[in-house]
Amino acid sequence: MAIGYLTIQARTAHDALPLSGVFVRVMNAQGGSVYELITDENGATQSVSLETVDKSFSQNPYFAGTPYTSYNVLALAPGFNSLYVSQIPIFEGENAVLPLMLIPLQERQTSPMQAEIMVGGPAVSSNSIRRQEGTMAQPYVLRQVAIPNPITVHLGPPASSAANVQVSFPDYVKNVACSEIYPTWPEASLTANIYAIITFALNRVYTEWYKSRGYGFDITNSTAYDQSFVYGRPIYESVSRIVDNIFNQYVRRQGQNAPYFTSFCNGTTATCQGLSQWGTVTLANQGLSPLEILRSYYPKDIEIATTNIISGTLSSYPGTPLKTGSTGLDVQTIQTYLNRIRKNYPAIPVITDTLGVFGNSTKDAVTRFQQTFNLSPDGIVGKSTWYKISQLYTAVTRLAELDSEGNTLGIGSVPPSSVLRQGARGQDVITLQYLLDVASEFYPGIPAPAQDGIFGNGTRQAVIAFQQAVSLNPDGIVGALTWQALYDVYHGIHQNVPSPGPDSSVLRYVVKAGDSLWLIAQKYNTTVEAIKKANGLTSDLLNIGQILKIPSDQALPYIEYTVRAGDSLWTIANRYNTTVEAIRELNGLSSDLLNIGQILKVPVG
Repeated sequence: MAIGYLTIQARTAHDALPLSGVFVRVMNAQGGSVYELITDENGATQSVSLETVDKSFSQNPYFAGTPYTSYNVLALAPGFNSLYVSQIPIFEGENAVLPLMLIPLQERQTSPMQAEIMVGGPAVSSNSIRRQEGTMAQPYVLRQVAIPNPITVHLGPPASSAANVQVSFPDYVKNVACSEIYPTWPEASLTANIYAIITFALNRVYTEWYKSRGYGFDITNSTAYDQSFVYGRPIYESVSRIVDNIFNQYVRRQGQNAPYFTSFCNGTTATCQGLSQWGTVTLANQGLSPLEILRSYYPKDIEIATTNIISGTLSSYPGTPLKTGSTGLDVQTIQTYLNRIRKNYPAIPVITDTLGVFGNSTKDAVTRFQQTFNLSPDGIVGKSTWYKISQLYTAVTRLAELDSEGNTLGIGSVPPSSVLRQGARGQDVITLQYLLDVASEFYPGIPAPAQDGIFGNGTRQAVIAFQQAVSLNPDGIVGALTWQALYDVYHGIHQNVPSPGPDSSVLRYVVKAGDSLWLIAQKYNTTVEAIKKANGLTSDLLNIGQILKIPSDQALPYIEYTVRAGDSLWTIANRYNTTVEAIRELNGLSSDLLNIGQILKVPVG
């Protein structure tokens, strides 16, 4: 059998916080356990090898079988809902990096629920017909071609009520490439396809294709209209390396500035006027360059252009790589950013070089950062490393700013009694916008509204997204139920999300009326003595509003699982490495009969 590889990374708040101590089980398609892993201080597991099929099958357009082997992953962490990722394709020689985006428990949530992501095969293997429409002539909508960072993706057809998610543009392109084509294709073929993917997205943004039609997103993940995007899927390193080098380059016609409308299809079960994905493999094997491949499908006068305008960045890339011996303000900027990021990622070594001088300790810190975030570990700050460092610095400082704002606002434990709707103004609106901003850091479908004290359309859209995320009626009105849910989410985040720095191995808990050390210890499956030791307590006396550090190295006793079609007690027990008898006993079952939608407590750990 051929061998592929899988690395798992658990992080939250747009990668600002790594989650250590996450239990990860890797399973085969039959549910059998292959590996049991624990994430390290960077929130990552070691790379593990997995059996798969020969990569030649994924390079043959006429192969009728499945050219990869699928695996499943279950992730469990104290203070977070569990996550089950199924049908992860593993290819020979490829390292798949799987992000685990875990959602914190809400304050009054007594046990974790399970979210599920189904990855499946790339779209190139699908028989679906593409109906991509766009503007090929020179459109005049935006003045300049800019990289949207983040880009807003609608997870369904344009008119559907599906959620929107915001991701960085390089991460979006990597996801689409891995969701569209096979990572084992020749490099020239991969590069040509990635150019088409980048340009297609930039064309949607530049022409405001969806926003001009009244939609609140830039692009969809529907292959009928746009290009595939599977939120939470693994990214293959062969794709990641190419995207890091070209994410700000796009296809245009000579004499024009606009991104060309680079439509495409697989070229086998579906044909179109644009690029043939499988055809690029043939042309690459004939020795054609990426640009020559693109000119085989699009006009002969197309060229590759570069834009250095990237929205959402604190400082632009200086244009020249920084390396050992470099000096100046740009070096000082990178050193400042890395030293701040190190508080959240302590594995990054301390920079001891003179400020503004790129010496050995700066190189060591850059190299470790690159290793942590799947960049080429050369110790040189090129374009991709610069923007990734800038992105992480923005994420970690934003999280710290939100903490500070919360202390200033004095959120407290009792929600406001007001009913807010579009048009409202005042202090309660500021509180609402702050709570939504915090939630947006941990719930990917919630946009962050401006904190201006005015309940405008942006705040209404954020409220609707929040209500959808917590299963409330999405009416955009903030009444008692929405206020309580916002407070439950906010306090749940503060209790369950680890703090950066030396306290990363503990949870924070705000003492409420009626709490005791014994009750808190029972809730978090620890002991009174362990809580006392973590907080330096000499008595059992607690004060309302007191913040306690709770040791979080204990596994939760069970998760809640919703029964689906085809489930049985045996398949569920096998997935979670427990027994039928244990599930029966925990749920008081007298038979093996299950109903679709039934919620079971399943022992874990």
